[in-house]
Amino acid sequence: MSTRTRHSLSGTDDVAVVKSDVVRSSAARKAIAALRIAFGLTFLWAFFDKLLALGYSTGVNPETGVVDRFGDTAWINGASPTEGFLAFGAAGPFKEFYNSIAGAAWADWLFMFGLLGIGVALTFGFAMRIAAASGALLYVLMWTVALPPENNPVLDVHILSAITLVVLALVLAGDTWGVGKVWSRTSLVSKHQVLR
Repeated sequence: MSTRTRHSLSGTDDVAVVKSDVVRSSAARKAIAALRIAFGLTFLWAFFDKLLALGYSTGVNPETGVVDRFGDTAWINGASPTEGFLAFGAAGPFKEFYNSIAGAAWADWLFMFGLLGIGVALTFGFAMRIAAASGALLYVLMWTVALPPENNPVLDVHILSAITLVVLALVLAGDTWGVGKVWSRTSLVSKHQVLR
């Protein structure tokens, strides 16, 4: 899909400039869209698991292994979604910092709002630049919680995921199987391209 626009150089010459999708292969665009949706759903799953303690990552007593779905570890029941990871999972040079913010209300709200916002934007394909930047930042911050990574001195899934989100934004992944094209034509996004 491409659109042509005419631009004037020095007020005399007209030159046709072609704007087209970064990735032109239909199969590749669909694969990228599937990757975008999968990432979006992982953020949404993390949000709902921490909100409701569904018994996967949240809602399991680490000492006994007993599942307490919708119980005391659910955010809706007053539990902190950041406390366990930041208080007990932190290691390395930033351990004290992360221990100090573990369970802070502002950190809980920011984390949960981030999971929800990034998840919705990636799943539906709008505001990809903000979602990708926010998601990449969240992944990098999570990477810094436990340094060095367990299986590699530098890289782990957090860094690879951060890079992937940036690529998804750069290739306009929200335009296929998403509302990215419609979103890009709104007056708000036309005026503020950072919202693309």
